[in-house]
Amino acid sequence: MNSRSFAEIARRIGVHKTTIAREIKRNSTSDGYDPEAAQIACTARKATVPKRMVCINTAFFVELALSWYWSPEQISGISKIIGRPVSHEWIYQYVCNDKARGGDLYTYLRQGKRRYRKGYGNKRSPIPGAVSIELRPSIVDERSRLGDWEADLVLGKQGTGAIVTLAERKSRIYLTKKVFSKDSIEVKDAIISMLSSYKDACHTITFDNGGEFALHKEIAEALDAQTFFAHPYSSYERGLNENFNGLLRQFIPKGTDLRTVSEEDLLRYQAALNSRPRKCLEFRQPSVVFQELRMAA
Repeated sequence: MNSRSFAEIARRIGVHKTTIAREIKRNSTSDGYDPEAAQIACTARKATVPKRMVCINTAFFVELALSWYWSPEQISGISKIIGRPVSHEWIYQYVCNDKARGGDLYTYLRQGKRRYRKGYGNKRSPIPGAVSIELRPSIVDERSRLGDWEADLVLGKQGTGAIVTLAERKSRIYLTKKVFSKDSIEVKDAIISMLSSYKDACHTITFDNGGEFALHKEIAEALDAQTFFAHPYSSYERGLNENFNGLLRQFIPKGTDLRTVSEEDLLRYQAALNSRPRKCLEFRQPSVVFQELRMAA
């Protein structure tokens, strides 16, 4: 049997080559790598992982903070400071379980009613060939490299167009471009146009499940990048882009007739957001950090 490189295997199954390397290293034995043995070993490891219980005082703090309309990420950050650490994912699961019991904690979340409506998490993505965010390389979560983007669409008044938005996870640079409609061809062309000058800084793009991103494979091919899709109703998985879109709404409120927003206006708003000092960048500007990281690559 011909041996294949990690890169070739990764291309065939739609993951990053480092995922293959980790799997081989973690589950190989002196006799080599055997898929069945690897699955058995994985199941055994999961069975021995201790279940981490969250104490009642921590749960009380979570519920109290939710009543103040804090986001799960904000609650998680403060919980570590006060010595009651809990992850934002645990909080989401806690809220979900409370909803199933008839509770109302979900109403305190910004996207609570949509996120926890009946059938959440059970629908398949309508995007052909969509690769789940679960298969995205772990390096993207680490924000340790330049070139991992999140994509979305900001809508104006019905029938007046939309704005394609892109946010880069490490530098926090934000790009925008007007399109006449949500048509997947228009959106595809816009994304390729926005990132074609930055192909050296484009490794992955993470989308939501909107049909406007149906041509993701053509985008990936044109930019030599990998594309992934967040879970349905999980905007927090593209939190940076969602945050920037909220800031863009300061300039372009919901219901705006986008025909009244010129390209020059949009570029001015984009520049304003990219020149804001960001705490996560030690109060440096995303536009400056992006250029420095590109030059250093």
